[in-house]
Amino acid sequence: MRALVAAVGLWMMARAPLTPPVEGMTLADLHDTFNESRDGHRHEAVDIMAPRGTRVRAAVSGTIQKLFVSKNGGITIYEFDEAGARCYYYAHLDRYADGVREGSRVKAGDVIAYVGYSGNANAKAPHLHFAVSELGPKREWWKGTAINPYADLREALTTR
Repeated sequence: MRALVAAVGLWMMARAPLTPPVEGMTLADLHDTFNESRDGHRHEAVDIMAPRGTRVRAAVSGTIQKLFVSKNGGITIYEFDEAGARCYYYAHLDRYADGVREGSRVKAGDVIAYVGYSGNANAKAPHLHFAVSELGPKREWWKGTAINPYADLREALTTR
């Protein structure tokens, strides 16, 4: 019984409502790009267009698991929710917010970074590449099953 209660608790935390990750975003800014093709593979993320320097906010409360710079994603953040069940990936950032470090605890809505076009993003189209994945039992930030965040973002924008 205790295991069942714990599992339900983890599921409920993983289903916590999202905070829109780009300050000032509206429904008009939201487009489902999850299944679009990018360089021969499925995108598996939502791109949210915004001016360079727009604040990026934590979509959920959790922990900054990894700060990483890659060729494709540029300046990135991997955030785990409080349950450690889902990973939230923020890419093409301009820079991190002051004080953001690996292991930092954040609350939904905290400013964690700023929109940019680092990595393989077009300098004429700054945006946040926002992805969500269900983590496996090993909780590896670079692995997971992609989840389309569009419906949850839409819900967050219509219920606030």
